[in-house]
Amino acid sequence: MSTTGATRRDKKEQRKVKDEKKEEAVILQWEAMPLRQIQDLLKRNADQLHSELKEILSFRNHQTCMKEAALLDYYVCGFWWAKEAKFTPTQTSFTMAVLHMLLDNIREKQMSLVDNLTEFAKALAAARQCSSSDEGSTPPLDREAATALISYTRDSLFQKYRLYELLFTTPREELLTGMERTIEVFTCEDALTPLEEGISTHLYFQ
Repeated sequence: MSTTGATRRDKKEQRKVKDEKKEEAVILQWEAMPLRQIQDLLKRNADQLHSELKEILSFRNHQTCMKEAALLDYYVCGFWWAKEAKFTPTQTSFTMAVLHMLLDNIREKQMSLVDNLTEFAKALAAARQCSSSDEGSTPPLDREAATALISYTRDSLFQKYRLYELLFTTPREELLTGMERTIEVFTCEDALTPLEEGISTHLYFQ
């Protein structure tokens, strides 16, 4: 085999390995909404964001369903945190996709805390690999942003992991939101006239 042929084969193999790494290092993006819609949501105030996410995620029973209320709060807080951190739409989409993935791992896969931490690390590593594989590209998350996301995810999800596990595994009865009660009201003004000797004469005549 000629040296030229071996060199070509080596380059072909290198390109193949590089392409495979690119395919594996896929930046997560939130499927619930496109980047343009995320960009618009980043301009909303807290009340507007809560209202729009409620409709987008179809959490219409959050006022009576504890599970929906907790999940809506989870997503709204995550999005608002990204806004306060001045994340770009791409960074915000990645953040929300990661938060959704971690929650889905608990709900659908009953994944343990350690396994879910591993999946979180893989998602962050994939984003960094994807950015470093393309020369001249800007990382979707720089080191400072990645560190901030790690801290937020630790405080918002991993430190409360058992609570989220219980949220998805413990059946809950519907809460009683209303109860009819009958209250008897005295209509006669003299019915509760205080005794004269019970209070001072000055207050009684007033």
